[in-house]
Amino acid sequence: MGAYAQGSIIMAHTYAIRHLVASHPTGFEINLQRQTTGAAPWHAWYKFPKVGLALTYYDFHNPVLGYVFSASPYISKTFSRGPKHDFSFRLGAGLAYLTNPYNQETNHKNTIASSALNATLQFRFEYDYALTPHLGLLVGAGLNHYSNGATTKPNFGVNLPSVVLGLNYHQQRPAPTLASGAPLPPEIGTNFFNVSTSLGFKQRTEGDKQKYLVNSVTLAVGRRVNRKSNLLLGVEGFNDRSLKATLEDTTRAGGPQPDVKKAGAFVGHELLFGRLAFVSHLGFYVYSPYKSSTAYYERLGLKYHFTDVVFGAVDLKIHRGAADVIEFKVGAKL
Repeated sequence: MGAYAQGSIIMAHTYAIRHLVASHPTGFEINLQRQTTGAAPWHAWYKFPKVGLALTYYDFHNPVLGYVFSASPYISKTFSRGPKHDFSFRLGAGLAYLTNPYNQETNHKNTIASSALNATLQFRFEYDYALTPHLGLLVGAGLNHYSNGATTKPNFGVNLPSVVLGLNYHQQRPAPTLASGAPLPPEIGTNFFNVSTSLGFKQRTEGDKQKYLVNSVTLAVGRRVNRKSNLLLGVEGFNDRSLKATLEDTTRAGGPQPDVKKAGAFVGHELLFGRLAFVSHLGFYVYSPYKSSTAYYERLGLKYHFTDVVFGAVDLKIHRGAADVIEFKVGAKL
């Protein structure tokens, strides 16, 4: 168990939020963490990482922004471990609640977030030093990110580079681990096919309150290349109804309109943790008559196999660092 104080600054990653970066947010975090022991094969593949849940509170010290509460499951990978120290990198993702989102009438200066419910990402380097057999002093440095993925606008998001200081209570240090003699997965070197579909909702501008449906269909071929990784190559089609609404606003009445549907080809990687995978894609539009974005796109997400065949995923589709849409996906591995 851990309890930490956090101090941060607001990163001015775009001109539109520069009026909000004067304050220095402070926060507090409590977490519950468990050392993996080798009970599942992937524990040994990653040299016995830690898994946990962090509950975080931040005060932005700015009445425009208010406060934020978040819950983030995470995984922590150790780089160096000894009898009295542990140096690790932590990666977490979860949900956050912002108390004072954008409102056109009452809070129009908050261009960071226009919805109370947001996604959060957390990256952190941590060093834990044993003060006693059970008590550890933790220092850390990392980044907290909050965004709604363009579900509503404005949504420039907020990045909080942070320093962390706190205490950990260890039930047993070091925690026992089993022998790492897990056999290699039989799927290594085999190919598979994925078919999936997704949907999401996005808002065009803060003046248009309607949520527009965005959906896609994806076909991909993949290969399990080692214990930790799948590589993928695929094609997909997109239908973003917000582009149609934009065209209708900007095209002269009766004038020709290009097709807003798009098709893309992508290469991808899946970092495997048992049934869970961290997904990253880089795609290029091969059919895009309406030039509404960059010619390429990125995707980051989490994928979970409910069975050996059926999976679900939550992905963030991005154009040159700017969130486009959050995709909720279901599919099958064949």
